[in-house]
Amino acid sequence: MVVVSVVFALLAAASNATATVLQRRAAQDVPLSEGFRARLFVDLLHRPAWLGGMAAVMAAACFQALALVNGALAVVQPIFVLELPFALLIGGLVLRRRVTRRGWTAVVCIAAGLGVALAAAAPSAGTDQPATGGWVVAIVCCVGVMAAAVRIALRRPAGRARAACFGSAAAIGYALTAALIKDATHAWQTGGVTGFFLAWQTYAFAAAGVCALFLLQNAVQSGPLVASQPALTLGDALVSLVLGVTLYAEEVRTGWWLVPEIAGAGLILYGAVQLARIPLAQTLVCAPPARHRGRT
Repeated sequence: MVVVSVVFALLAAASNATATVLQRRAAQDVPLSEGFRARLFVDLLHRPAWLGGMAAVMAAACFQALALVNGALAVVQPIFVLELPFALLIGGLVLRRRVTRRGWTAVVCIAAGLGVALAAAAPSAGTDQPATGGWVVAIVCCVGVMAAAVRIALRRPAGRARAACFGSAAAIGYALTAALIKDATHAWQTGGVTGFFLAWQTYAFAAAGVCALFLLQNAVQSGPLVASQPALTLGDALVSLVLGVTLYAEEVRTGWWLVPEIAGAGLILYGAVQLARIPLAQTLVCAPPARHRGRT
């Protein structure tokens, strides 16, 4: 089942990366002056790339749910650090841009670091359904830290610090969303469609996901990608690990195993920083500056 969850997690990361590339490709063909008009959606609906991106988003959600049903949260979510490398590779093909040697080195560092960290931690499955009290503590802690990070970000001018704070808040939001999805899928397994739509976790993960996406967009617009992406990449994985251990009673190896785990995390961080500095990665993630008709 661990192998099955890893495969589905890889498919989810690749699908998310494909969605990013396709939607970015479609948005580049739309006049920027239409960015805040309803006509934008009408135009995008006629673009196969955008429709393909939406299909990839839905596929990613299904793959993530299947991964979380079959595996531990501490295994599935860290694999999503591969989303940006996937986007870089897919974007290079779709946008016909060559991935530089520096880009390939960053991709290898992230993949190797993830492999080392997961192999050393060896997360094991825990309970299928956390207690209500555990959820209360987890949600209060996550929301509290997110609110504190947002408050700090709003007090800072546009730049690295502001972007890093928003990126950290978004990472916590995505980790909490994944934890809620895992519980919601359990409700589907035990109660079917009715149980799924009657479970509070279903609506909670939808709200958390929207909030995380909003925070991510603020992170991208607040400063350079090199500031927000490492916080998002490592933050999501680490918070998911904590939620998996504390909420779902999953187990990871400690003791001297912490040495390769930290080394793996260091490789991921290094790769994420280097990847975020590549122009192609910034093109795929960052929105273009808005332009308006008339004088500038």
